[in-house]
Amino acid sequence: MKLLLLFFLIATSTISVSASNIPNQIHPLRPQSGAAGHRIPGINCLSWRLAVETDNIRDWDVVPATCENYVGHYMLGHQYRKDCDAAAAAAYEYAKSLKLKGDGKDAWVFDIDETSLSNLPYYALPENAFGAKEYNETSFQEWELKGIAPPVPATLYLYKNLLRLGYKIVFLSGKKENLRAITEKNMKNSGYHTWEKLILKQSDDSGLTALAYKSKRRTALVKAGYRILGNMGDQWSDILGLNVGNRTFKLPNPMFYIA
Repeated sequence: MKLLLLFFLIATSTISVSASNIPNQIHPLRPQSGAAGHRIPGINCLSWRLAVETDNIRDWDVVPATCENYVGHYMLGHQYRKDCDAAAAAAYEYAKSLKLKGDGKDAWVFDIDETSLSNLPYYALPENAFGAKEYNETSFQEWELKGIAPPVPATLYLYKNLLRLGYKIVFLSGKKENLRAITEKNMKNSGYHTWEKLILKQSDDSGLTALAYKSKRRTALVKAGYRILGNMGDQWSDILGLNVGNRTFKLPNPMFYIA
């Protein structure tokens, strides 16, 4: 059955973030509950997702085939949005508790894919099966070049509030430099209108794991005088390693794993 998703943007002038008032901008026509019974013999899909999010299960290639529907229901349902909202609300409470020095060096680092922008329309396609099929680099690059990934609502509202508080925003992505133009266009069309730096992979980053690459780039930021006060990503490799920041916040992502 062909899966049809409807994405819409709700404009708002609110400047506060909490778990209860972040609008559901990513909303399917058929929202489902992520808890719908998927207790498979040998695999409890809810427990599998929890183990993934807590980094107890590592280096996995694809979602277990028996959990495809479970992951789909979670991603398209209310729980994924609520989990993102809760992470953003905690991040905002922390961010507003700090007294910034105001010298332009108080930074907050965001990952892009599945943190700032959502590739859910791509992963929801039958041929991608919410991560239950092998990753196809060619088709994903074709999707990226369209530049139509919607924002993750919770992250966008956190971003807006951080700007209001005076934080300098740094986007640190595993995307390659040749995608800069389309990435910047997609980001601005999605509501991320300004940033201090947008860091993409360069030729001298090839061969590095995501953890090593992001550690390298964060270290460069610190050496340039920036204080990384917060760091948000959807992968553990976004928030582990060197110079991760004063506090880290992880968004859920049971669709793929990046070391």
